Amino acid sequence: MSSYSERIQKKIISADQTIIQTMKAMDEAFTKLFLVFEGEKFLGIITNGDLQRAIIANIPFDTPIERIVTREGKLFAHKSDDRERIKEWMLSKRAELMPVLDDNGHLEDVIFWDDILSEKPCLDNRPKIDLPVVIMAGGKGTRLKPITNVIPKPLVPVGDKTILEVIMDQFEGIGCHKFYMSVNYKADMMKYYLGQLDHRYDIEFFMEDKPLGTIGSVSLLKGKITTPFFVSNCDSINEQDYRDVWDYHVNNHNDMTIVTMVKSFKIPYGVIETGEDGLMTALKEKPEQTYQVNTGVYILNPELIDEIPEGEFFHITHLMEKVQSRGGRVGCFPVSEHSWKDMGEWPEYLKMINIL
Repeated sequence: MSSYSERIQKKIISADQTIIQTMKAMDEAFTKLFLVFEGEKFLGIITNGDLQRAIIANIPFDTPIERIVTREGKLFAHKSDDRERIKEWMLSKRAELMPVLDDNGHLEDVIFWDDILSEKPCLDNRPKIDLPVVIMAGGKGTRLKPITNVIPKPLVPVGDKTILEVIMDQFEGIGCHKFYMSVNYKADMMKYYLGQLDHRYDIEFFMEDKPLGTIGSVSLLKGKITTPFFVSNCDSINEQDYRDVWDYHVNNHNDMTIVTMVKSFKIPYGVIETGEDGLMTALKEKPEQTYQVNTGVYILNPELIDEIPEGEFFHITHLMEKVQSRGGRVGCFPVSEHSWKDMGEWPEYLKMINIL
């Protein structure tokens, strides 16, 4: 592999790396794919989507990627193909790079987009979706005091925009235009601010007169939403294309889909397991545990609105349990740790604005 350029070397990962290690490596390299090698042998491409599908299929996080990498469904060029044809393939697949193989299937070269054209490719040629979006914006943001003593949390700036605009712009980018916004704390200030923007969002506000939990106020939308819809909090940003979440929701026949973040925790000690009489049965040195964490973004089928009690304090977790108890399907769509940025507390907020 030493014969490849430094640019290609940065896109190479070893086949013995695990799913969670590969996901972390993608985050660190700011990439969504790697070229997978077993020693000197090129196995194929691993993408962020491949990792997400493996996690959804309940394949353990510590599984080596050699078990899930495949050339099936992936497009490769042959060394004899001309550049114009490769360019057409890359456009059709929205590919940032194209591996070039020799007659024996070995990797001979990699063509990157800017090898063909200087301008950045327009990779978003996917069909748009137009689903309603409910934004839960009624909280007081007490963990971000004192700034939220002056302005409501949804109007806290991140870069040139407020967090609320960043969230709505992301949904508009995939085709969603109708917003329903649950408001309470400093609602007049939010309405005024949004009304003064050059860009006018299609927002219908509804008032949460008393705290109703993380989903209780959606009961006020009975009869207004008749299609599946997104629900989003207003204190985090997710780089995931939500059309992928929608495809998973539909194909998996879910009643509800939760966008989850894959989070690893490393215990900085040797962990001892014991059995009868306190005898040690196992010793694990600084083990790492991986979990899926709720990001506060969901897709709900419209019938679920009827399962939210009117005027009562009701959390989204209550709805999850209710759906599960009746045999419904609550799916989880995983995203990487760095894809999700939270500003619920000061350390996370400062980290987010640093990155942005």
